[in-house]
Amino acid sequence: MTSFNDFGLAEPITRALAEEQYSTPTPIQSDAIPVVLAGRDIVGIAQTGTGKTAAFALPILHRLAAQPREAARKSCRVLVLSPTRELSGQILDSFRAYGRHLQLTSALVIGGVPMGRQVRDLMNGRDVLVATPGRLLDLVKSNALRLNAIEVLVLDEADRMLDMGFIHDIRTIVAKLPKERQTLLFSATMPREIAELAAQMLRDPARVAVTPVASTAERVEQRVIHVERAAKPALLTEVLRNEQGQALVFTRTKHGADKVARNLSKAGVPAEAIHGNKSQNQRERVLGAFRAGKLKTLVATDIAARGIDVTGISHVINYDLPNIPESYVHRIGRTARAGAAGIATSFCDHEERAFLRDIEKLIQMSIPATDRRSGQQQDRQPAKHHRPQQPRGQQQDRGGHRQKRGGQQQNRGHRQPPRFGKQPNRHEGGRREAPHPVDQAAAASDIGQIAFMRHAPRKAHGAGDANRGTR
Repeated sequence: MTSFNDFGLAEPITRALAEEQYSTPTPIQSDAIPVVLAGRDIVGIAQTGTGKTAAFALPILHRLAAQPREAARKSCRVLVLSPTRELSGQILDSFRAYGRHLQLTSALVIGGVPMGRQVRDLMNGRDVLVATPGRLLDLVKSNALRLNAIEVLVLDEADRMLDMGFIHDIRTIVAKLPKERQTLLFSATMPREIAELAAQMLRDPARVAVTPVASTAERVEQRVIHVERAAKPALLTEVLRNEQGQALVFTRTKHGADKVARNLSKAGVPAEAIHGNKSQNQRERVLGAFRAGKLKTLVATDIAARGIDVTGISHVINYDLPNIPESYVHRIGRTARAGAAGIATSFCDHEERAFLRDIEKLIQMSIPATDRRSGQQQDRQPAKHHRPQQPRGQQQDRGGHRQKRGGQQQNRGHRQPPRFGKQPNRHEGGRREAPHPVDQAAAASDIGQIAFMRHAPRKAHGAGDANRGTR
């Protein structure tokens, strides 16, 4: 399909698309819209920023326009589930924009705001209801909403809902829906759990995949900077000062997002943070400033960043590498949107090396890397993650210079000191070596390396923990 007119959509919808200056459908829209119009269930795989929302909203609006009837009290005809408040709000805005010339009703049901208005909105029923799973179940349990008249169910960003621990809520919701319904599932990646869920919920679904599973956006220039954890704040300030455009900085925790934003502001780089502990008004205020271009740097957690659809984001910076590899794909998908180019920079400390290996395995590529740790200056391509071996008889001192033991070449049967555990006694054989001079930066590097050897990597946060405060 080369034009939206080729789909046979209702005239009020095509008129609204012309007003939105939509002319050529994206690949996911070209493949998915005819399938949904035919009434089939669908599994759609596409990266963020490829037009997934219009791919399901347009045919749903056409169906509602072709079969007009009032929704039952305390019910809805179409239910769209999404993982976050911001994404839910954007989906509803899209439905209202594309259906502005249709006499349809819609509502938004999300956490973080009082339920009273939402209960009143649902009293007379709605054609389209966009919701987060937690608040939706709250309304069902309070008898403010019934799910027995739903004709179409949409699960958007299904993989993110899995990561956030919504999988059980989704199963509970689906169990209350009519058996005869159309189900549309869209996701950027396809983990095994989502594939199993789709097999249970959907009937003979058509599969539409416009990009390989877990692939990254082609226009995103990716790079990794190996750095000690203590040096991350200064490095972030340096990177942001040297780059132009808007930047989205990701942290793994809510506390980390606040701390990074404070440090940037103290360094003279204006920044704000959004996460699940912020009120809805605070989040909307910060996102509004970011979308308007008044705020150049936004610090966010994975959950809060869902739904941030800002064309002007030129840089994504992973201050903390995600412990879930699929999250990396979602993160860098925030840039290079609408055909633009973008840069994704990831900071990687010792404890995050395993996360980096998992990411590279998932996206099936080695990310170009620069080493900014003490004594390391050269760029490298980390196709394999291993410790470079030193020539026999030599060791690298703490200042980054190779020296011969005791100033002379010692054979000792070419035996190398063990990499871990107890080190050889330097005073064996009655010989004493002069200590090497140590500077403060080098000492900090050694402390980081010793800590890395002695302690196991931090346990990854559970998906449920990441969702606290967002329902």
